[in-house]
Amino acid sequence: MAPLTEQQTSGKPRRVALLGSTGSIGLSTLDVVSHFPDKLVLTGLSAHSRVDQLLEQAHKVRPEWIAITDIDAGQSVDRSKIPHGVELVVGPEALARKVAGDDVDVVVTAIVGAAGLLGTWAALEAGKDIAVANKETLVMAGPLVMDLAKRRGAKIMPVDSEHSALFQALCSGKPEQVRRLVLTGSGGPFRGKKRHELESVRPEQALKHPTWKMGPKITIDSATLMNKALEVIEARWLFDMPAEKLEVMIHPESVVHSLVEFEDGSIMAQASPPDMRLPIQLALLWPERPNGPTRRLDWTGAFAWRFEPPDTDNFPALRLGFEVARQGGTAGAVLNAANEEAVGRFLRGDLAFLDIAQATGQVLASHDFSAHPDLGELARLDGWARREVGRWK
Repeated sequence: MAPLTEQQTSGKPRRVALLGSTGSIGLSTLDVVSHFPDKLVLTGLSAHSRVDQLLEQAHKVRPEWIAITDIDAGQSVDRSKIPHGVELVVGPEALARKVAGDDVDVVVTAIVGAAGLLGTWAALEAGKDIAVANKETLVMAGPLVMDLAKRRGAKIMPVDSEHSALFQALCSGKPEQVRRLVLTGSGGPFRGKKRHELESVRPEQALKHPTWKMGPKITIDSATLMNKALEVIEARWLFDMPAEKLEVMIHPESVVHSLVEFEDGSIMAQASPPDMRLPIQLALLWPERPNGPTRRLDWTGAFAWRFEPPDTDNFPALRLGFEVARQGGTAGAVLNAANEEAVGRFLRGDLAFLDIAQATGQVLASHDFSAHPDLGELARLDGWARREVGRWK
């Protein structure tokens, strides 16, 4: 278990920088922080281009600074609309400088996609604790990120519900006692569908998730099961577990968020209603567990939970996640970039649903693999993979 932070022992609230405040995780984080004014305070907010929404948030919570990473959007802001005393910074590099500042204790990285790596890296360089909702950071550069956190003495707490569940369940034993980690997933909107039924899927169909309310990119990833593939890779690095000890089970009710099986046969699971505010609260306040805003299970009526193995024949994206977890190196960055580009093309209507995993897999298989890349090489391959999928027919 992680020790209490200096702020927790001194009674001072933790100062939080929230990257991606206008997305679904960002909005849930704002709600969590508002429930614990004596424990948490927002010192900075960032958004990419949703300027009006960011300004509304700034007027409500009055952080010390706000950041807009889209330079064109940031430069066109009417500065008279910025609350008095709130500093505006523009561009990814400016944001990276702010998260490293002395007024930040913990950074919530809720930016979707590869764009989240820069801010996370800068915060870790400065020794800041991270509440990581941006799984792509660990997918792309897991070994580098975990090594940096260790060298800087920074803690990385998971915000994904599955990894938060694994973190909690792992507290029941020692790493060497773990037989396997089992990540659960709802199965998305097309659970049980066969390949011929998926050939004509339209974006509006894929965006109808049965359980969670998420942004479009993550929702499409859930529909292809790529989201679960990315979570397998994230778990590989976050918990330092080999791919052979990772498994996935489909759990349509989304109440049991993950399980840990120990060598003695004991299985520890974390269960709660699907509400992202709980893992966010845990990441920000652990090891404290105060009463918060999250929903509770209703134990007054009968209910049942189902579990079934994933269908990797009709949803092959999941197989790619295990392949990348075994390979490491540059494979994660290429998988992530290719998938992001493929999802973007699908949402724009110029790539079929089934082609998302196919295009991603082909680009992954054809890339120039390196077992020990640096950030520069990962960035180069990120761009290459996007261009390859952009040309894919």
